Formats: sequence, C-alpha cells, structure tokens
Amino acid sequence: MRDSIKQYQELVGSCLRSALPVENRYFKTIYEAMNYSLSAGGKRIRPVLMQLAYEAVGGSEDISAYLCAIEMIHTYSLIHDDLPAMDDDALRRGMPTNHVVFGEAAAILAGDALLTEAFRYMLEDALKYGGAQRVRAAYILSQASGVKGMIGGQILDIESENKTIDLTTLNAIQLHKTGALIAAATKMGAVLGGGTEEEIEALENYGLFIGKTFQIIDDILDETSTDEELGKPIKSDQKNHKNTYLSFYTVEQCYEIAGTLTDKALSSLDVLKGNTLLLKEIAAELIKRRS
Repeated sequence: MRDSIKQYQELVGSCLRSALPVENRYFKTIYEAMNYSLSAGGKRIRPVLMQLAYEAVGGSEDISAYLCAIEMIHTYSLIHDDLPAMDDDALRRGMPTNHVVFGEAAAILAGDALLTEAFRYMLEDALKYGGAQRVRAAYILSQASGVKGMIGGQILDIESENKTIDLTTLNAIQLHKTGALIAAATKMGAVLGGGTEEEIEALENYGLFIGKTFQIIDDILDETSTDEELGKPIKSDQKNHKNTYLSFYTVEQCYEIAGTLTDKALSSLDVLKGNTLLLKEIAAELIKRRS
C-alpha cells in the first residue's frame, strides 16, 4: 500500500496517461479536446477514493480501467458544466475552459466522447477478465452518473435557478449532482475488492458523507476564495442565481455541519478491518481545503 495521497494521485495520473486517446489525422480535434481537459490536473479525488476503498477491503489487482472511467466521467461533466448553456465559465483548474479553446461544438463532443470511452474501458476489462464484480461496478457508475444520479442533480439545479427552494430540495440537488459520483467511487472500490455487503454499505456511506462535505466547502469557497486560489471563477453560483448552502446557513454554521458530516464519515469506517488511514486523512482534509 502506498503511504501518501500524493502517491495515489500519481498512480491515477499514470493510468490516465496510458488511457489517453492517440491522435490521428481524421479525429485530431476531438482527441486534442478530450486530452486537454483530462490532462488538466485536479485532485483526482474520485479515483483515489476508489483505489483506497478497494485496498481497504483486501483488493490487490489492477483496477485502472475503473479509475480512468470515473475520472473521465467527472471530466466530461466539468466540460459540459462550463458551457455557455450551463454555467458559462471561462476558467477551469486555472486554464481556459474547453469550449473557449476548441469551440462549443467540439467541447460538447469531447464530453460525449469521454463519457462513452469510460464505459468502453470498463466493459473491455469486464469482457477480458470476467466476474460479476466488474459488471456490478460498471452498473453502479452508470446509476451514479445518469438520471438517478449526477444528471438528475444537474437538471434539478438548473430548474432551481432564480427560484426560492427549500433545504430538502437543495439536499436532493447536491446528493445527486455531487454526492452520487463520490459515493459511487468508494462503493465501486469495495465491490471490485470483494468486500462484504456490510463493508460495501459502510464505504458507500463514507462517500455520501464526504460528498456532502465537499459540496458545502465548495459553496463556501465560491464566496470566499479567489479565482487564482480556486482555479476557476469565484461567485459563479451568485452569477447564475443558484441556491447553495450559504442560502440557508452562515459560513460558520456550514463549517459546523461539515464537521458533523466528517465525524460520521470517519465513524462509518469502523466496520472495516483493512487500512483506512488515508481515507480518514482525506475526510479530515476536505473540510480544510482552499481549492
């Protein structure tokens, strides 16, 4: 087992470099657009969480296809989120957004391609090695990224702009838009690693708790950080008239809620017999992040 989060980020980076599509003369533009956003960096938190959950239940083989798949889907969602029809942002991870560089049509197709490639990678792996665990992992990701997950949260988010909504609706938005993919990462890792149903549930709950924490801190940083520190425009939620946790709570109250959620995330790991030190470290660090 690697002994630092950075080493896991480097593992994911290596997997992604191997997975990047090779350019050719016919499809050069789409490959360049896909690679541009996929290579733009970021914390790689979702695949790192998946690998850590996998190892926490005893997994020891190569699951790089699934690490790449979830990061591809996350990246596609960012490309589409930044589009003029969505959040209309010009900066992502400190770089011009995909549509600014390649145009709106190419950006849409780059997102579509990353989504499709994600499932090709997983299914290719499942066909090669077999096993219901691999198929189940792909199914979990399809749910988390589809209408019952991220897409459902995104459309609810869009429909709630310029409206007054209640806290229950906001929780539903963030559970699906942000939390679903993070919880899928830890659940997939547990499934791929052959965890018991108790372990799978515990790691899914951990993902749900830190997913909500992640979103609360994101809402705070959108109001209190800088473009340079955050790597994207601040006050984007305000510009797009979005409801956030700061629509209901003060910054101090948000940090208190995030602290409670972090404690719940840490407690959910108690049933695991494997090494959970880095999972605990990630949960503790999320509440302190500045970018």
